Amino acid sequence: MSPALIVILAGVAAALHVGKLPPALPVLREAFALTLVEAGFLLSLVQFAGMTLGLVVGLAAGSWGLRRCMASGLLILSAASILGGFAHDAASLLILRAFEGLGLLLAVTPAPSLVRRLASGRNTDAMLGLWGAYMPFGTAAALLASPWLLHRFGWQPVWWLLAAPSLVMALWVWIAVPPDGSEKSTAAAAWTARLQRTLSSRGAWLMALTFAVYSGQWIAVIGFLPSIYAQAAITGETAGALTALAAAMNIVGNAGAGRLLQRGVAPPTLLYCGFAAMAAGTALAFMPALHAGAVVQYVAVLIFSMVGGLVPATLFALSVRLAPDGHTVATTVGWMQQLSALGQFTGPPLVAWVANRVGDWHWTWVVTGAFSAAGVLLSTGIAVLLRAPAHARSRAGTQ
Repeated sequence: MSPALIVILAGVAAALHVGKLPPALPVLREAFALTLVEAGFLLSLVQFAGMTLGLVVGLAAGSWGLRRCMASGLLILSAASILGGFAHDAASLLILRAFEGLGLLLAVTPAPSLVRRLASGRNTDAMLGLWGAYMPFGTAAALLASPWLLHRFGWQPVWWLLAAPSLVMALWVWIAVPPDGSEKSTAAAAWTARLQRTLSSRGAWLMALTFAVYSGQWIAVIGFLPSIYAQAAITGETAGALTALAAAMNIVGNAGAGRLLQRGVAPPTLLYCGFAAMAAGTALAFMPALHAGAVVQYVAVLIFSMVGGLVPATLFALSVRLAPDGHTVATTVGWMQQLSALGQFTGPPLVAWVANRVGDWHWTWVVTGAFSAAGVLLSTGIAVLLRAPAHARSRAGTQ
């Protein structure tokens, strides 16, 4: 198997730990007496490490070694998941969820740089598009399997079982992915220099903020679907299957973006389409005035996820073009992961807070619509940057 595909599969194994929680939320709320807002923080706490350490990990990965960084993250995920299954109170589970977030960050931050290095030149955009699907693919797999496992075994065995794929992929990455140059010598540029170039890059900020407003609304809608369906008296396994399909539709958008970029479609066009579909989808799904039936509402959620998938794949492809230079790709992706994690950390509690205030989910579209509007404005900034001549864009990237 291609080493680039192994890297992508490793990302999927890491994303399983994001998807295992939503189906378990009703069980965990009952077991630990969690409020809806506390459940929202439990859902988003996996992003705490990324929110605080994304840039640091991006810097470290360039010096420590991309392969080593990914394998270490997968091992941390496995250990935290195993220990999480032994948690007997909410505080322990929250702390271990934060460690899972650290493992997730270490596992996924170096991946775009690895994919770019391992994929053949003509397939780079397509492979980065597949990488963009790692989160929905892993989330969908966990959402589909977890309700069945929860019903038969309880939540603890789910935590123990999902530690296995991370452990297997850590070993596979270490064996099958060739070491990168940073594992053999010192970093090509000093940490401080790479940090300065990344944080003064207009392109890095635009991509990171765009990722934040995308990921915050996607994880909030997909993460709370099982809880929404539980309130509607839909059984856990059916709710899990419906949510898994919604998450899996995101894969179509990610893979499609890679192909469309290969065929010359402008990246801003894909970003505009993604955010417009997300705004329209949540409005149709949640706005009471539209009186959409259950089937139409669910189709709207599918469109939200599928067409929204154009956004992350496009941003990952842009990361290798708009990073200040070749030595700062991992650092730029780390910054993108950090602000994406910030979006995922704040999105679910914000949606939960609004739902708690109004007593239902029908104002969710206001939150997601605001995120999408911000995404359109940021995408316009990316379009302006891309239209600049190459030499001017390079200067703008380090101003």
